[in-house]
Amino acid sequence: VQLQACGGGLVQAGGSLRLSCAASGRTFSSYVMGWFRQAPGKEREFVATISWSRGDTYYADSVKGRFTISRDNAKNTVDLQMNTLKPEDTAVYYCAASLRWKPTSPYEYDYWGQGTQVTVSS
Repeated sequence: VQLQACGGGLVQAGGSLRLSCAASGRTFSSYVMGWFRQAPGKEREFVATISWSRGDTYYADSVKGRFTISRDNAKNTVDLQMNTLKPEDTAVYYCAASLRWKPTSPYEYDYWGQGTQVTVSS
C-alpha cells in the first residue's frame, strides 16, 4: 500500500482544514487507517483511526469533538476533517495503514504517507 497525504496549510485558530490521503493497492479496504501528527521536537502522536469495514472510529482525547476521520473504500481515500483548530494542532500530519485492531501506536502501523504540514496561527 502506498499512501499520499495532502491538504495541509496555514490557518488561523478556530478555522478548519481537511486532509486527504489517497492509497494505492487493491487491498486498501482490508486496512485500518489512521492519522498521526508530529510537532517539532515531539514524538509522533496518535490522532484518529477508522476500521476497514464498519467504519468504527477512535480519537485521541485532544481532538475528540473537533476532528472527524472518514474513509471511502471505493475511492481508496481517508480524510481528516479538522475544525476549531488550535495552535497546538500545528504539526506534520501523517496517514498510515495497519492490519491490527484499533491501533493507536505508530509501531502498529505498516505503511506511512509522506506527511503534510498543518500550521495554526494564534
